[in-house]
Amino acid sequence: MRLPHPLYGLYERRLAASLPSAQMPRHIGVILDGNRRWARSSGVSSAHGHRRGADKIGDLLAWSEDVGVEVVTLWLLSTDNLARDPEELEPLLTVIEDVVGELAAERRWRIQAVGALDMLPERTAEALRCAQEATADVEGLHVNAAVGYGGRREIADAVRSFLRHHAAAGTDLEELAEAFDVDHIAEHLYTKGQPDPDLVIRTSGEQRLGGFLLWQSAHSEFYFCEAYWPDFRRVDFLRALRAYAQRERRLGR
Repeated sequence: MRLPHPLYGLYERRLAASLPSAQMPRHIGVILDGNRRWARSSGVSSAHGHRRGADKIGDLLAWSEDVGVEVVTLWLLSTDNLARDPEELEPLLTVIEDVVGELAAERRWRIQAVGALDMLPERTAEALRCAQEATADVEGLHVNAAVGYGGRREIADAVRSFLRHHAAAGTDLEELAEAFDVDHIAEHLYTKGQPDPDLVIRTSGEQRLGGFLLWQSAHSEFYFCEAYWPDFRRVDFLRALRAYAQRERRLGR
């Protein structure tokens, strides 16, 4: 529903004021979906759609800060996306390199690269590493930039990391199998040490995770928004928070 100005502003303010501050999520995951469809519907190139989507990220992070969110994970590129036509993939990678550099330059948010950097072109991986290093001492909102990310790949990487750690320590395989439990996976995920996402938002009307934070989202709440990512507004964000606050979280119990 698109409310005309000034009713939109009034509705947004009332919605923001109605949110219970004690029931806001600590960690939000966002699947930034719909850039290409937005571009087609607007009669512009996919690259322009990706750039418009990138321009929206700073707004999302500011909105998240306003309500006390501690961690935001942005799914910018999946491992499956790497199989796209090079004519589309190259401009998308350039947009990602630019946006992580822009976010890091603000020195407002702590950027962490989340994904299989070895699957990315070196210039993209280097842009992510530079953004992470440049903001390592920033104490603001923690932003996970999920690029070259796939949930199955993350779990496989976690198992590999665990096995390598114990192989180096000379742990017996049988002993390792007997002691192995879910905590060992969590300790080797890309997001180790962070709270699991309380809320996962996906834009564009798609109602699936597509492999996003498969391990970490076991007890997450999900919110699916019809708007394409470049059209995602603060009111859409506030509605997601309202839906989250209204749910009774049992956390599997």
